[in-house]
Amino acid sequence: MNARRAPTGRTGRPKQFREAEALDRAMHVFWEKGFEGASLDDLTAAMRINRSSLYSTFGDKETLFRRVIERYEAGPMTFIAEAFQKPNARQVIEWLLRSTATFLSDAAHPRGCLSLQGGLTCGTGAERAKQAMIHWRNHAQTQVEKRMQRAQAEGDLPKDISPKDLARYVMIVMNGLAVQAANGAGGAELNRAVELALRSLPV
Repeated sequence: MNARRAPTGRTGRPKQFREAEALDRAMHVFWEKGFEGASLDDLTAAMRINRSSLYSTFGDKETLFRRVIERYEAGPMTFIAEAFQKPNARQVIEWLLRSTATFLSDAAHPRGCLSLQGGLTCGTGAERAKQAMIHWRNHAQTQVEKRMQRAQAEGDLPKDISPKDLARYVMIVMNGLAVQAANGAGGAELNRAVELALRSLPV
């Protein structure tokens, strides 16, 4: 009678959650409560996992926050990358502003923008999380500036307009819309503000 062959290795217990779904849930927590306001209990409850699974899959809270930022950029914020495909400077900016108003009016997610809500008010103990958000916002502004530089090289933006200043103006409007949305402004109000901003464009 042959002896039963022992297993050669262990595959480990399969995960009982999907990382993408867990990240989306964590995103909502950080979005609503900010980095410092989101406790580990808040995160694990929303993600439907225990602390052990959080640490083994996503690392510590700061690492999770960075993963959430990447998820946010590749998900809700994809309209920014889409804007850069528009044929001229005005259409790029119009897409950015109108899409921002539409995005901020979506009742499916918390009010405001994660890039502001998540880390704007972090204290010294969460400086790296705050800097991660600053880096994200600066990166977005740099991308707008590069697209405006291209527009100027193509003769689409007047030579007397600074691409850097225009990019900063666009980001100021977008961030202002996010603050207004967090304060309770609805879609109609945000879109009226967008219309006024579009009238002031030099393109």
